[in-house]
Amino acid sequence: MPVKLFVGGIPYRTTDAELEEMFSAAGDVVSVFIPLDRETRRPRGFAFVEMTDEAAAEKAIEMLNETDMGGRQIVVNMARPAEAR
Repeated sequence: MPVKLFVGGIPYRTTDAELEEMFSAAGDVVSVFIPLDRETRRPRGFAFVEMTDEAAAEKAIEMLNETDMGGRQIVVNMARPAEAR
């Protein structure tokens, strides 16, 4: 079952392909989603990366949490479910 990770602090110019390449070192990547601001249509500085299973997700956290990406320190952890509005 796929596991979703939250990736915070990414550079605003980061692409889906860059994240997929980076996280594929830890295992198979199912999807990458970089949310855009509703008004400006610019990236918001975080992303969600979906890994194939929990083992790959744990390995990605271990390998990539608090590492440098484009001069910024990123944070990688398990994504929490969206809260109801």
